[in-house]
Amino acid sequence: MLPSPPAPPPISPARLHKLVTSQPDPLLALELVTVTAPTTAPHPSTLHALALRLSRRREHLPHALALLRRLPSPPSPRILLPLLLSALRLRRQPHLFLSTFNSLFVSGSSPLPLHPELLLRLLSVLSSTASYFPCALHLLRDVSTRLPLPEPLVLASHNLLIEAAARSGHLAVSISLFHRLRSLHVSPNAETYRILTQSLCRRGQVRTAANLLDEMLHRGIPADPLAYTTVLNALCRKKQLREAYRLLCLMRGREVSPDIVHYNTVIVGMCREGRPLDACKVFRDMRESGCAPNAVAYTAVVNRLCVSGLYDKAEAYLDDMLGKGLLPHFSVFHSVIKGCCAVGKVNEAAGMMTRMLDLGMVPHAETWSSVIRSVCSDEDNVEVRRYCLTSTKQELTQLSEGSAIQHGDHLTANMGSSLDVG
Repeated sequence: MLPSPPAPPPISPARLHKLVTSQPDPLLALELVTVTAPTTAPHPSTLHALALRLSRRREHLPHALALLRRLPSPPSPRILLPLLLSALRLRRQPHLFLSTFNSLFVSGSSPLPLHPELLLRLLSVLSSTASYFPCALHLLRDVSTRLPLPEPLVLASHNLLIEAAARSGHLAVSISLFHRLRSLHVSPNAETYRILTQSLCRRGQVRTAANLLDEMLHRGIPADPLAYTTVLNALCRKKQLREAYRLLCLMRGREVSPDIVHYNTVIVGMCREGRPLDACKVFRDMRESGCAPNAVAYTAVVNRLCVSGLYDKAEAYLDDMLGKGLLPHFSVFHSVIKGCCAVGKVNEAAGMMTRMLDLGMVPHAETWSSVIRSVCSDEDNVEVRRYCLTSTKQELTQLSEGSAIQHGDHLTANMGSSLDVG
């Protein structure tokens, strides 16, 4: 009988690491680790680097998976994720990748522990590509039914895929995953309901989304303000303004204090549909609840009141806005000034123009046109005409557009001739 070959002389783990990493052929590097195994225990970083190199070739992938089991401690997600993504890239068919995953974490002889971060990152990568999304669903189904996952991880992984399915337009898949949580005896949280309500509203199923908000209330789940904003906006866009106002009122009884976004959503929706008086009612409700209106609410109400011919109310809201220290857009002044001119309130229009100039705002050429035409047509108001003529000559030079300057010069010339005639 021939004597067995002598064991190789021991080398240091650092020397072995240098030999393995410098070897261009990963199979020869694996042979180095195998041959020196009786005398030298490789450092975990050596096995990590070698496993990643082996995972880059399809024929070497089984060696990489076997090498993971030789690690003294379970590998971290930082090591496992690149290896699994390489397996996904090399084993293009999803069922081959799933078999690789199951052999590592589910059904192997000594399965590795599944780190929560690894599962979530892997599901995120799979669900970001349409062709791999079914693979993500199969993976979630396998791990949630065959492994004792903690409830927070089950909920987080389902929320991730519910959002991915909703984002890609697969609402039925999102609802199916939502019901699957109940079958696993896991309660959805506010994020789950928010994702579903947003998806339902995008598909026009606003009533179903509103029912989900009611379900949140009955389950004792803290309400998500963003979910209410989504439903309110969808109701307003579908012209269901009565339902939107009703939901806004119900929020107070659900321990959800409507904020400026909720009120503005309903106010803008009502103004868009030509109901400024209803918008004014919501405006008053906002004040009574202690929520201070901002420039968005004032602008929507003033502009719509002017369009509806309610210039006195519009002027009152603009005065209130200026009294609060809010600087309106020049279009708000333009709407009120043009409205005052339309009903013959020349003094009020000139007063608004004065306030506009005092704030350092340059009126639009059309604003000047409205005021000057009204002043010129009012033969009894010579002093106002003189004031407007002087202001026009001083301020028109600040307008940036040449056409507006020429238009203003033409108006002042007409106004001057009108004064001469008077």
